[in-house]
Amino acid sequence: MEQTVSVNADPVQHSDMNGRFTQWRNWVGFWLLGLCNNFAYVVMLSAAHDILKKQESENATANTPSTLTVDFQGGNSSNGSRYDCNPVSTAAVLLADILPTLVIKLFAPFVIHKLPYGFRVLFCVIMAATSFLLVSLSSAVWISILGVIFASISSGLGELSFLSLTAFFSRDVLAGWGSGTGGAGVAGALLYSGLTQVGLSPQNTLLIVLVVPFVMLISYFFLLVPPPSLPQWRNRETEYVAVVSEERRQLMDGSEEGEQEKSTPGPLTFKEKLYVMKGLLKFVVPLGLVYFAEYFINQGLMELLYFPNFFLSHAEQYRWYQTLYQFGVLLSRSSLCCVKIRKLWALSFLQVVNAVLLLFAVRYQFLPSAWLVFAVVLYEGLLGGAAYVNTFYFISKETEDREREFAMAAASVGDSLGIALAGLAAFPVHRYFCHL
Repeated sequence: MEQTVSVNADPVQHSDMNGRFTQWRNWVGFWLLGLCNNFAYVVMLSAAHDILKKQESENATANTPSTLTVDFQGGNSSNGSRYDCNPVSTAAVLLADILPTLVIKLFAPFVIHKLPYGFRVLFCVIMAATSFLLVSLSSAVWISILGVIFASISSGLGELSFLSLTAFFSRDVLAGWGSGTGGAGVAGALLYSGLTQVGLSPQNTLLIVLVVPFVMLISYFFLLVPPPSLPQWRNRETEYVAVVSEERRQLMDGSEEGEQEKSTPGPLTFKEKLYVMKGLLKFVVPLGLVYFAEYFINQGLMELLYFPNFFLSHAEQYRWYQTLYQFGVLLSRSSLCCVKIRKLWALSFLQVVNAVLLLFAVRYQFLPSAWLVFAVVLYEGLLGGAAYVNTFYFISKETEDREREFAMAAASVGDSLGIALAGLAAFPVHRYFCHL
């Protein structure tokens, strides 16, 4: 009798171990996908600026010093401005990095389902690798800009695709994805800064980080354990919906059979997608507002928060602002396993308060030390990261099975729209303060 029990128990235990191992692989896979997808975006904000600055300087020297050199070298001490700022806001690089992403996120969710996931990932890998090569090997400004655009295309298409992909897995992979995207900010900044600090040129540094797109390739094709319902290489939009619905019901936590509605076979129509987008506004608007306030601070105000009597130089203060912000984002994007925040509007309100506080701090200079700014930007990163992961967690939880894949992709426009609007708003604000 005892022998029979042990024989019957072994398959169950073995199945449970396999399930845990698969869950672990998928979590790690999505963590690496989040890291690799956002890595190019983060690095380009720094690397493209360095290379464009070098090329612009060479052009100024070679062409018309009397006009170009004055405009370019107006840089640090900005015509007697008390803010010691560059007349050209850092928002210029941000806009080149975010606008292609925004365009993709606005239109791709309506047609991207026709392209299988395997082809999407290959395209993102090729775009990311090409962006690093173009920016590192370019001999003209327009080639570097093209490289930044390719990085933006890769990041934007990758984000909406991988967020859609989470609909085919258990909901805990969202925590892995969110943590990985947070890690990209810290890893990208530290790796780029570290390699250039030890003497490598920005060009050689970008050639070294070419390994990152290939890590994405390995993570997707060899680490993830995709379910049979995933449309990997074929467009099966008319036949996989029913299978997906049943599989998702078993995977998603907290769902009860009595509360599930029957899935309608077939893909969503254009009218149904518009209806889903209308329902997503309660998530997209607060997310966009958080990111608008966040990047208005980062690209419009951070450079102006300079304390001349502090032990760090202006460049070092700015670098630490960015670093602490990225650490805040990493911590909060990794917090989904511990805490979940449904009140997204509260996060938006607190982030707007941060932006208003720092705007007045720039104008009236009432903050006594950079230490206070360090605390505020760390807190800013915590709010932004929390808004991101909780938005997509609750979209995944509260959206019907049939609509979830599209909803996850469509909602990703919120952060990009907020970033783009912040970049545009940062230009006049930055110019106003630099001309005081």
